[in-house]
Amino acid sequence: HVPNSKLPVLVYRDVLPPDLTVESATEALESNNWVKGGVFHHFPTHHYHSNTHECYAAVKGHTTCVYGVGPLDDQSEGVTFEMKAGDIAVHAAGVAHRNMESSEDYEYGAPKWTNAYGKESEGTAAKAEEAREVPIPDYDPIYGLGGPLPSLWKKAAGMQA
Repeated sequence: HVPNSKLPVLVYRDVLPPDLTVESATEALESNNWVKGGVFHHFPTHHYHSNTHECYAAVKGHTTCVYGVGPLDDQSEGVTFEMKAGDIAVHAAGVAHRNMESSEDYEYGAPKWTNAYGKESEGTAAKAEEAREVPIPDYDPIYGLGGPLPSLWKKAAGMQA
């Protein structure tokens, strides 16, 4: 009921600037062509973005993330991991995600694009096709041009890296 992707979710630990603020995280990511659309808090609703890849940057607190399942899926099949301030997670367009639990001060910066909630199976094929059409970026959100994300995703997609 959610498109998901064969491109791997990448989690980077303690990679945001040591003087971590929303502004310093934004500057670091935007210098590598990753856009921030806003600052958000705990978001427990399953959702995915069919029109953009997302770099999810934890700027305060901590959270438990669940990836890969929507509300109509078997919840035991999802991937769960912790994030804390300084970490980022990057997922491809179409990958379902949500916060399961978060500290009261949890904040993250991310693009604000089209949200789909996977509450019905109708339209999933069209959303999956839209997600597959989002190009693999040339820049890694932390390491820039030549960083690991583009080559890892191209290999996973069966493209020349």
